[in-house]
Amino acid sequence: MTKKLLLFIFLCLTTALFSQKSLQKLATAPNPFYSSTTISFNATSKQPIFLVIKNILGKTVYKKMHTTKIGKNEIFFNRDNLQAGIYIYAIRSRKEIVSKRFIIK
Repeated sequence: MTKKLLLFIFLCLTTALFSQKSLQKLATAPNPFYSSTTISFNATSKQPIFLVIKNILGKTVYKKMHTTKIGKNEIFFNRDNLQAGIYIYAIRSRKEIVSKRFIIK
């Protein structure tokens, strides 16, 4: 019985420790947009991240490194020469990747 209880406590603790996300509440406003948008998210620690944008075919069309601060972070994105369409944007840290989509009109 004691072994089962210890195993249960161990599994609960490891699940709680590894399930904490360092990047949360990823959003883009405005979406859809014509020329520029702001990508916002919350970070639980200061860390280097990559903003990666891929077209609908999966080809990387933009990649840039940023350093987060604790709390709310915003990245200004200008469409430059990207064509109108649907794109997948991702914030990639050492521990996780969080992605969503935006539309360029």
